[in-house]
Parts: sequence; C-alpha cells; structure tokens
Amino acid sequence: MRMRVRTDNKGLILVAVLWIVVLMTSIVAIVGQTSRLNMKMSAAALDETRCRWACRAGTEMAIALLNDDLRDTDCLMDLWSDNDEDLNDVSLERCQYSVRVTDEAGKLNINTATKQQLMGLPYMESHIADAILDWRDGDGNPRAEGAEVGYYENLPFPYAIRNGPLKTIRELLRVKGMTKDRLYGEDTNLNDQLDYTEMDGEVSPPIDNGDSYLDKGWIAYLSCYSYEKNVDAQGNRRINISEADEQQLQNGLGLTRGQAQWIVQNRGGGFQSVAHVLNDNAAEKPPENSSNSDAPQPIDRQTFSQIVDRITISGEAKIPGKVNINTAPREVLVALLGGTEQADQLAQNIIAERSGRLYGFTTIAALLNLPSMTVSKFKSIANQIMVRSDVFTIRCFATADVSGARLQTECVVDRGASPCTILYWYQGANY
Repeated sequence: MRMRVRTDNKGLILVAVLWIVVLMTSIVAIVGQTSRLNMKMSAAALDETRCRWACRAGTEMAIALLNDDLRDTDCLMDLWSDNDEDLNDVSLERCQYSVRVTDEAGKLNINTATKQQLMGLPYMESHIADAILDWRDGDGNPRAEGAEVGYYENLPFPYAIRNGPLKTIRELLRVKGMTKDRLYGEDTNLNDQLDYTEMDGEVSPPIDNGDSYLDKGWIAYLSCYSYEKNVDAQGNRRINISEADEQQLQNGLGLTRGQAQWIVQNRGGGFQSVAHVLNDNAAEKPPENSSNSDAPQPIDRQTFSQIVDRITISGEAKIPGKVNINTAPREVLVALLGGTEQADQLAQNIIAERSGRLYGFTTIAALLNLPSMTVSKFKSIANQIMVRSDVFTIRCFATADVSGARLQTECVVDRGASPCTILYWYQGANY
C-alpha cells in the first residue's frame, strides 16, 4: 500500500510538472508573439513617421523651387514642373519620396466657368453642369436640370447648399449627380500615373475600363483657387485703360498722343476686355511717322503686344478664374475655347507653339500669331487667360524601404502671399 501511494504521488507530481512546463511554454510563446507584434507595430509607426517627414521634406523642397522661380512666366519647363533630380525618387532616411507640382491656374475655375465651358470637359453631362452652377450661385432658382435648396434639404441625410463660391474642389462631391468616379476618374491616388490597379478592370478598385490609357477625372481640370494678380511682370500695378486719361496712357504705356486719344475716344463706358483695344482688322505695325501725328491712331498688334501685360480693365487687386495658357492641358484649353472641333484644333496649335518656347508664351498677345486665332476669337477669351501663376498643388508620395509603408500628402500653396500661404492640407494613406 505504501509503495502504491508513493508511486501515485510521483505520477501526480510528474503530471503537474508537465502541466507547468506546458503552461510556461505557452506563456513564453504568447510573450514572444506579443513582443514580435509590438516590434512590428513600433517599426510600422516608425516608418509612418519617416514617411510623414519625408512628405514634409518634399513639400518644402517644392515650395522652395516655387519661391525661387522667376515670375515673368510660368510654364511646364520650369524647375517646379520638370525636375527629376529634386522631385522624383529622392532617398531620405530609409524611405523614398516623389513630388508632383500642379499649377492650379492650368485648370478651369469652377467658381467662374460658364456652362458652355463646363460642357467642354470630357464626359460632362448637362444636368451636372446645371447642378454645379446652382450650387455656386446666390439665388434659389434652379436651372432646367439643376437643383437648389429644396433638393438637398429633402435628402435622407439633408445638408445645406453652398449658394456661394466653392471652398475646396472636393466640395463638388456634395453636388447633385456628382460621384467619386466622375471626380477622380481612374487616377484615384492622383499620382498622374497608370498604376496596375487602374488598368485591371473590376479585379481591384478603382473600377476602370482595363485599357492602357489613364482616364483622369474632373479634379484634373477644375480648380477653385486660381487667380491673377493685377500687376505686370515686374510687379507694378497695371493701368486701367477704361479709366486712365490721355496723359496717363502716354506716360505709363509709352503710347503716342494719337494712340492715347484713340483709346479715350473709343472706350465708351469701358472696354469689355483688354483685347477690345484692338480693331478686328488691326494693322501689324504702326504707320510710319505716326509718333508725330496728333490724329487719333488705332492700336496696332505690335504696340498691343508691348503694352498688354501693363493694362487692365479691372480695379481689383486679384482677378479670379484666369487660365494659364502655358500650363493648361488640352482638355482645359478645349473647354475654355468653347468645346468645339475648331476649339480642339486651336488648343493643339497652342500646345504645339508653347512647347517650342523655352519660357512659354511671355504675353497673351502671342496667341494672335497662331494661324487659326482671329482677333474676334482672341477678344472672347482675353479676360480669361494669363501667362503667370501663384497657386499650386503639391502632392508628395513617400514609401518606406523596409516595411513598404506608404503615405501621401497634398497641399495647395499660394506663393503670391508673403510668406507662402497654405490654403489646403491633406495627409493620409489614400483618398
């Protein structure tokens, strides 16, 4: 009996020891797994921090390039746009970043664009154009296919209509009929590249048509920030040709007395645009000995080209909604010019001409030299075009070397202010 009891006790002790070993092993495994998980989480957090500061570094680099850029003209050959060394695949503390800078003045301004111009954009529909115009106007009268306050207040989750200028371009997602697919297109990460997920059909989001062409959404062609300072290339205030007297026109613009007289006598209640100082059949050059004549002398194209950057018809310090003809893509130029086949041909001519110029068009008058540009057509767009810009969107994409963590930032900066002002900021993993 005593031997049996001792044997049973030894068996119980062995079982207890085994259970203790199993328990300790489990604890060690759990602690090890938790430690590995904590290490991964710490590494991920560290990589996220690296990416965040890499994006900040890329943004500051882009701002520095914009501030150092010459302000005479802005075109796609400037260093803020064409600069692989400083802006693409830059290594920084075990991560890489790339930066893309976009000129907001190279887009149609959603707060000033007409319905005809909106309809000139790819895939635009009449009911969406009307809804956009109703969203931004200050009245409560809906257009034929638009929507006013009653529509938005009777939604399942109602919200107020803006009835004023849009504050951000993503506010368009609140407009009746607008969807993310229409706004972002296939380029949902806004990197201006056709990624694999953007060309595989419905296999993975976003939904795309599966071809090898990147269909951009309207966010690539629309802005709510663009404006032009009402100053010339040297920063001097422009002369208002609808108000200045003859002496001011002669002293400020270097016009002859006859040219100044002609402007004063033909402006009536004010010119509709700076281009209306030209006759439809304006001469290429001033006639000989015109400087000695006191008779009113119409403005010729050569003189207009020399003074166009120094004249205005507005007393505002900032003129909203102008499009930079040096940076606007074909889609924007087509919409600006009316959305017709002739507009498409003229847009292609503009792009072909500016691509051969190191600094792009130096004045808007250079468009008059295009074979397909008439004086009357030029007059219709002169109030809406410019050659310089101040507001830019900076998008930075950072990727960690080890974990592959990604982060992207977007900010809209106004370099026309001193110091440079950030108008919009977004930071996150995706859109």
